[in-house]
Amino acid sequence: MKLARFLAKGRVHQGVYREGLLLDEAGEAHDPERVTWLLPFTPGKILGVALNYADHAEELGLERPEEPALFWKPNTSLLPHKGVVLYPKGARFVHYEVELAVVVGRPMKKVKAKDALDHVLGYTIANDLVARDYVKNTFRPPIRAKGRDTFLPLGPFLVVEEVEDPQDLWLRAYVNGELRQEGHTSRMLYSVAELLEFISEFMTLEPYDVLLTGTPKGISQVHPGDVMRLEIEGLGALENPIEEEP
Repeated sequence: MKLARFLAKGRVHQGVYREGLLLDEAGEAHDPERVTWLLPFTPGKILGVALNYADHAEELGLERPEEPALFWKPNTSLLPHKGVVLYPKGARFVHYEVELAVVVGRPMKKVKAKDALDHVLGYTIANDLVARDYVKNTFRPPIRAKGRDTFLPLGPFLVVEEVEDPQDLWLRAYVNGELRQEGHTSRMLYSVAELLEFISEFMTLEPYDVLLTGTPKGISQVHPGDVMRLEIEGLGALENPIEEEP
């Protein structure tokens, strides 16, 4: 089931996406191109994992982490499908990162990997945008680079009960229709279940907390005027234009 939230006819709706249409609570159909998209749910904590694909670490010239390298994304960075990403003034190298986002369904504390996926509510697509100008190897996490307003588009759907194996999904990123990035979740250094075990050992994960699971090789620079389209097999497509911040 693909759950969505959207604004239509002056009202906020919690609906589902079926056969190319958005159906609201009353079953009324809405054209996805004629609504205002909202975040499909209200996230709690948002945790990211850096360098979780070996090929991405290699393209940045960085060593593979000995354990999951975690960072925060603030909730003020969130942006829905079709929302406008603001390109920071003075930045020279901003890039997208297509990522599988995991949404927690029930509290997790010291949960083992073999049981971890039973605690997952669903999955969505994330664009973990980065202003690489502000990434310094002398510290982690790179909050100034990753935590900017509008730097976490998320959606368009919360997909529940449809993903059989989160380690068997293709990820792709397009800029202005050109394929720039492609990878497969089987190539993660740490699987979704392993990441959830690692984090829940020291931190309680709660319903609607979000885990960003890393990005594969293929990042490239984007500019104001570009349109990014991120796709994950079975989860839909997340699209956002870029404009220079005022």
